[in-house]
Amino acid sequence: MGGGIVTALVLAIWMMWPAAPPSASVPTARARGTQQSAKPAAAAPVAPVKLDALTAGRQEPSDKARNPFRYQPKPAPPPPKPVEMPTQVTEAPRQTMPTGPPPLPPIPLKFLGSLTRADGEQWAVLSDGKVPMYGREGDIVDGRYRIVKIGAESIELTYADGRGRQVVRLTGQ
Repeated sequence: MGGGIVTALVLAIWMMWPAAPPSASVPTARARGTQQSAKPAAAAPVAPVKLDALTAGRQEPSDKARNPFRYQPKPAPPPPKPVEMPTQVTEAPRQTMPTGPPPLPPIPLKFLGSLTRADGEQWAVLSDGKVPMYGREGDIVDGRYRIVKIGAESIELTYADGRGRQVVRLTGQ
């Protein structure tokens, strides 16, 4: 910390130190004053002042000539009006709404993999994104879904009441 303070002081002194002393070739103020009094300076040419131009009348600005938007691009001309063709009035076919219950939402479980026990029984590992769940074929998982078939890369699930059969592929996530 002391080294930083010393460095800051050295830098401040170096910045404030006066430049090199004036050399003998540069005349000082006293020497310049004596030189000026010795010989008069040459007069620069001055243009004559036109006093009559100051009192001359000017044209007052008018509203016609003033346009603050004169540099703005001109607006494009309006597009031509479309030609209307006579149309025949026909009745649009009526769409019929499907009857019956709405479709079931997809099953939100992910198939993470399968396990085979020593006795040959196969178990599926499923997840809802929060909690892992395990089950065999025929078991009900998460209280809502039944495992129908466990394959090597996919699993078949239905809702517990047997509706909405869905194949869930192995995601590994």
